[in-house]
Amino acid sequence: MKEIYYLLKRNMLLYVRDYVSVFFSVLSMLIVLALMVVFLGNMNSENVVSALAEFGGVRDTAADERNASYLIQMWTLAGILEVNAVTITLTVMGTMVQDEAKNRLAGFYMTPVRRIKIALGYILSAWIVGTGMCMLTLVLGEIYMAVCGHPLLSMMEWIKLSGMIVLNTFVYASLSYLLALFIHSESAWSSIMTIIGTLVGFVGAVYLPMSMLPESVGSVLKCMPVLHGAAMMRRVCTNDAIAITFDGLPEMAGDLFREQMGVSVLMGDKEASLQFQMLFLGIYAIIAIIASAWISKGRKLKDRS
Repeated sequence: MKEIYYLLKRNMLLYVRDYVSVFFSVLSMLIVLALMVVFLGNMNSENVVSALAEFGGVRDTAADERNASYLIQMWTLAGILEVNAVTITLTVMGTMVQDEAKNRLAGFYMTPVRRIKIALGYILSAWIVGTGMCMLTLVLGEIYMAVCGHPLLSMMEWIKLSGMIVLNTFVYASLSYLLALFIHSESAWSSIMTIIGTLVGFVGAVYLPMSMLPESVGSVLKCMPVLHGAAMMRRVCTNDAIAITFDGLPEMAGDLFREQMGVSVLMGDKEASLQFQMLFLGIYAIIAIIASAWISKGRKLKDRS
């Protein structure tokens, strides 16, 4: 355990001391959050208000606009948490790629420290830093909500979201490690990070709601952890906001919004439960860890031959 602690501490310090990397991690998070709120947020809010008007009856337009804005901003916050869980863990895992490119990783393998401990040093550092940055995102999001005069999450919702963040970042830390085993240069890793960072918002139905995606694309996305991870956090973030926004309307109105915006994910004719989604993410992490162990063992045997 002592070896894991020192490797963990070393990897985390390398990330924290890289002020440029930390700065741009925070800056990119704030830029994406601002763009989502200002542009896509306004568009989605207008769509919600229009949908409320279509149900007829006497409506308070000002209240509908305020509630719709709150709902979409909470929906956006959940999506940003998922995007950060992916991108931050990838950024931290870049330390492993740097170590291999500079032949430091080969030096680690020459020591008596078992490879599983070296792997855990990288995975746990990405997990802890990713969790911390996502929690920072949540705090900043709640501050923004308070400034806008919107209700804040309850203590129970904070606990649920914290658990979901921990699970998501561990899954993506494990997948990032598996991916890093195949990358041997910093430039290649940088290119992969750019591609994944661009695609993750679409894969998680963050930039475009599920209702705007072709059915075939939606079916593919349902097989990926990002969509289910985002849906889990949307379920918590938007629960009260949906109840407030669609108050006085038939229950199907809120259900339709959940389905179209990726708050609920249909697997066949049934909605995927929270337990199923947690298990789904856990299976991805287990597969990534087993695959990583198998690949590392194969490399070890090859090195000995």
